[in-house]
Amino acid sequence: MLDHDTYPELADGTVPTDQMTLRPQNNYTNVLVLRELQSHAVFTTNGQDADLANVAVGDERSEYSPGLMFMRKQTGSDRRFGKALQRQLGLFGEEEDECTMQVNEMCQDCPECILYGSAAGDDAISITSRVRYDTAYSLRDATVIVDEKFQNAPGGDYAKGPEATIREPDFFEPGTLFPCVVTLQDATPAELAFVLRITRKNKRYGAATSRLGRTKNHVLGMYTGSEEGAANLELTRDAIRALRDDEHTAYETTRDVTSAENVDPSLAAEHVKDAFESRIESDGLDLTRVSTETVDDLIDTATGDAFGEVLATQRERSREFLAEVTD
Repeated sequence: MLDHDTYPELADGTVPTDQMTLRPQNNYTNVLVLRELQSHAVFTTNGQDADLANVAVGDERSEYSPGLMFMRKQTGSDRRFGKALQRQLGLFGEEEDECTMQVNEMCQDCPECILYGSAAGDDAISITSRVRYDTAYSLRDATVIVDEKFQNAPGGDYAKGPEATIREPDFFEPGTLFPCVVTLQDATPAELAFVLRITRKNKRYGAATSRLGRTKNHVLGMYTGSEEGAANLELTRDAIRALRDDEHTAYETTRDVTSAENVDPSLAAEHVKDAFESRIESDGLDLTRVSTETVDDLIDTATGDAFGEVLATQRERSREFLAEVTD
């Protein structure tokens, strides 16, 4: 069972399945994630140029230009995966229309719609998302993680004249790391497990995801309490400073870190996790770390064969939750 009796550590950050409420409460579960690119990826707003920022970092007042994984690049991919997961697990009956990402055509009564939200259709209501994402910032500078590529696009003839060079979209290099937090508000343990399964199993982000954007999501920990944790930008800055000061690395300045040819994902994960927990202490956040044993067990349950039954039970409660509005 996915309830507070089985997982008492979740009591401060989730609500019981039979106590889902329309009135927001301060029950937060923060899932700490490190996203690692395992192939080239495209994160762009205008279709051509990589999404970048310019931020200050470190005690030396230095700046760097991190690559950005905008919030919608994460939510869009996770939502598509979540809806496909519901179909895979047989959540919809033969007589039902399966839920899609089509605007104003979501079913609005499946766990994914109730948790991630949906826009109002002709006869339906709008549902506010209870899963919060934020823009993620790369640990390293765009000069070392973004690659411009050009091609000549030759024709099919054996002999041909000069061809105009075509610029392809900017590519983020494999090995790029994005620390980030996925935060759930007033979610049930089953909804939390649903997000964990999506996070662990979804492997494609960004544009052209059928060919690019292979990503490994490392779940570094979970933290429950009455508020959200540190922002992605704070975590990234703190992790860069920690890598600079790590006695096991050769970095002397923050620029050495942000301009490095590569960063060890395991070492980065360690410092990102330490940065989050340090923020809890220094900022006085009302958050408590969920034990590794509980996190691992919850992930095992979420990724197990019997999770379809858990999600079906959650759907019944989600429908009751929705009925409170429509009645």
